[in-house]
Amino acid sequence: MALDPATRDKLKTVSTATLCTALFKRGLRNQFIQDVHPVNTSLPTMVGEAFTLRYIPAREDLNPISVFQDPRHPQRVAVEQCPEGAVMVIDSRKDARAASAGSILISRLMVRGAAGIVTDGGFRDSPELAVLPFPTYHQRPSAPTNLTLHQALDINVPIGCGDVAVYPGDVIVGDQEGVFVIPAHLADEIADEAVEMTAFEDFVTEEVLKGRPIIGLYPPTQQQSKDDFAVWRQARGR
Repeated sequence: MALDPATRDKLKTVSTATLCTALFKRGLRNQFIQDVHPVNTSLPTMVGEAFTLRYIPAREDLNPISVFQDPRHPQRVAVEQCPEGAVMVIDSRKDARAASAGSILISRLMVRGAAGIVTDGGFRDSPELAVLPFPTYHQRPSAPTNLTLHQALDINVPIGCGDVAVYPGDVIVGDQEGVFVIPAHLADEIADEAVEMTAFEDFVTEEVLKGRPIIGLYPPTQQQSKDDFAVWRQARGR
């Protein structure tokens, strides 16, 4: 099932922190990809369906530099197959000693209309990626070519990325804190709930900055807090 454009738009307005709480309420505790950070910190929230690439440890006799001349090389094929609006998620086994990709391939993804790229390893050409208007998340910069440590193997299969299971079609959300994975079948309801949570948290933040105590306000165990939120929301059209 394709991601509903309305759901995509809603998810662009909420934080990964709010999403973590929404999934925790449903018993899902491990959906935030560990040790992955935005390269360009000036970009809006990334949202798209997962399109995956899996690396295994490279074996020297199978990964000379000449393998890139093969048009069937899985890394190159994945870049050309990643659908418009999708986020490429790469399983690099949390190994950033060699790059998962570089600015040329990532620029190609951008031009093809992908929504972003994530690896639990590293990307090369990080100075260029830091100004590229394309959401890119990695563990840290890494200059060596991927062939020194990684062999691209499987395209669009279930993977692990930063200790999180990622299935093709899962909804990926990335903001300034990091990257979150929403199971595809929960995306619509989670988006609706997260929008509601965000409105309430904005109200609470304003009240706290005015000097209001937390007890009874967050969570709203007092009726007065609920009534105040209703008035606040009506006044702001939210």
